[in-house]
Amino acid sequence: MSQANESEIRKKLSWRRVVVPIVLGLGVAIWMLVGSLNKKTYVEARPGEKSLYAWVDTNGNGLVDKGDKAEFVFQSGGGYVLKSARDLIMQVHWDIWASLAIAGALLMLLIRDLGYIYRIRTMTDGQLSWRQSFEVIMLWEFASAMTPSVVGGSGIAMFVINREGINMGRSTAITFVTAMLDEIFYIIMVPVVFLIIGEASLFPEVSFGDGASDRSIKIIFFMGYFFIMLLTIIISVGVFWRPVWFKNTLVWLTSFKLLRSLRRRAARVGDEIIICSQELRGKPWTFWARSFAATCVSWTARFFTLNFIIMAFVPQFDHWLVYGRQLIMWVIMLVAPTPGGSGVAEYSLSVFFEYLIPLGIVAVVAIIWRFMTYFPYLFMGVFILPRWLRRTAAQQTSAGS
Repeated sequence: MSQANESEIRKKLSWRRVVVPIVLGLGVAIWMLVGSLNKKTYVEARPGEKSLYAWVDTNGNGLVDKGDKAEFVFQSGGGYVLKSARDLIMQVHWDIWASLAIAGALLMLLIRDLGYIYRIRTMTDGQLSWRQSFEVIMLWEFASAMTPSVVGGSGIAMFVINREGINMGRSTAITFVTAMLDEIFYIIMVPVVFLIIGEASLFPEVSFGDGASDRSIKIIFFMGYFFIMLLTIIISVGVFWRPVWFKNTLVWLTSFKLLRSLRRRAARVGDEIIICSQELRGKPWTFWARSFAATCVSWTARFFTLNFIIMAFVPQFDHWLVYGRQLIMWVIMLVAPTPGGSGVAEYSLSVFFEYLIPLGIVAVVAIIWRFMTYFPYLFMGVFILPRWLRRTAAQQTSAGS
């Protein structure tokens, strides 16, 4: 890429822009925390504590919806008490179990990143060293955290991989295939979770935003899921079977007046698909098996990070249900207009897991979750980017001489 493009990357990923997602994320989490302090929720009575309420499954979903008054009736010895979020936070006791749970969450983060690093090394046939692979993944995650989820960091990822000495054709192919493998994992896991858990428990029974109910969440999810499936199928056909047809179709679609402004971009995407197809021909099955295995490991660890964080506050719960609800929540975050879904992610967490995590505590969980899975990539990116640009610039100068 040219010097002008490097300047553009520096501008897009400047440290000043890091402030926006941090302020959004922390702002929403603190707003959730302060707003819930005086709200009351039903929780299991502690040993020796007098309980005055019993749970009745009025909505038939099999979940104890602790914030729903209709789910509880007055009954002495019923096993539940009514407490404010302030009281619950004051009662939090950090013990060895909580420490082990957080250690498990950190282990999941490590496994997630190692999976991504191994995958990028596999896709480059070992051309990138472990250090180079680490920096590529950190910068890729940094770019994704700095852009809305629907935009992603793919364009910057191509620049990063290409600057490490991988030609643009292979860089394009790696970026496309990485995204495709991620989507294939998601497409496969959703029906698996539906079969294990069932649809009734996966969607929250509370409102989501102004006037949006759990029905709205279902509509958003299924629209997003089938769009991902359709897009993955189309790209797969274009990459593996009919790349020229794919480009011609894009150019034809953008020949209509309404889409004519996108024609040049469509032609460029078509060219990238053709290059991608040429680069991937003849890859052995072991290449695909290792790449997809790394994808599965990384994404599973990514989702189980939250499971371990919740374990620090709620020792026993249905791990598959938490995992499944994260799959649903991921589509909501995908359409978020904020950088990395910041703000939307924290609020979504309260909506999807209020049934499990008491009010007030859910805001604490949201802060820990984002501090572990989102903010580190912002800080790592700011630290790595300038040094990486200097190192790769020196490599390019040496190669040119």
